[in-house]
Amino acid sequence: MTDAAVSSRTPNLKARAPVAARARRVKGFRATNKWLILRRLSQAGVLALFLVGPLFGIWIVKGTLASSMTLDVLPLTDPFMLAQSLVARHWPEGLALIGAGVVIAFYALVSGRAYCSWVCPINPVTDAAHWVHDKLGLNKGWQPKPNTRYFVMGAMLAASALTGVIAFELINPITAVYRAILFGGAWAFGLVAAVFLFDVFVSRRGWCSHLCPVGAAYGLIGSKSLVRVVAPRREACDDCLDCYAVCPEPHVITPALRGADKGIAPVIVGRDCTACGRCIDVCSENVFQFSHRFDTRESPAPHLTKASA
Repeated sequence: MTDAAVSSRTPNLKARAPVAARARRVKGFRATNKWLILRRLSQAGVLALFLVGPLFGIWIVKGTLASSMTLDVLPLTDPFMLAQSLVARHWPEGLALIGAGVVIAFYALVSGRAYCSWVCPINPVTDAAHWVHDKLGLNKGWQPKPNTRYFVMGAMLAASALTGVIAFELINPITAVYRAILFGGAWAFGLVAAVFLFDVFVSRRGWCSHLCPVGAAYGLIGSKSLVRVVAPRREACDDCLDCYAVCPEPHVITPALRGADKGIAPVIVGRDCTACGRCIDVCSENVFQFSHRFDTRESPAPHLTKASA
């Protein structure tokens, strides 16, 4: 059953208490931000692995997230970049094909869009934009449908086929982060700034949740992945809506959280889920946890207290 079959829209987030206020009282600051902190460490660590070579001569990883070689042994290739290369009639080297195979296998098993929340350096930019957007009290602005990203992905592939170049790499803000840090330049900084301003003033969570073709590709790769957020204690939900407020893809929550009377398992299986863990962090009732797609159990669990957190 699709998300739309369960609910045509997510709950209204207006007229509500500050996000995670109760979770901070019940669980404490660390437990309320556990997965957020781990994600920031992961993103910073990945970025550092790429940068210590050109900055300090310690070559652990060579290249960028689009195409890299780790310790001169492990090739990694962004599958969407490889797809553009193929339709542009540029046959890649064997190592690039192996690298794409490794990446596809990993994210197909783990969680495709975990790349977006645990690896991509644009994620902190768009999260910061979302925070500014909320602080300014702006409305959500233009909100294209989540599937728009797949049309953008198709358009980039078509542009690559027509022009013979890897089209998205010309405007890819992910690659621009590395260029901006290493080489500076108005163009690289401008791309990153454009994404930030777009998310603040034009479309709330517009880039990552609606337009980015790289995220779309990883969503397809991980559509049947193993790692999932589950809601084994969904009966304890008190309708505070904090999970919806922090989730970059709130439409994926509804079936697992609200679908008990329709016989829907308490597993978030939507391919748009980024496995960011923020719903786990901010839930004072401990409704959510990380598990696997076959975990359909529903069992009560003790509440966390600030002392135990």
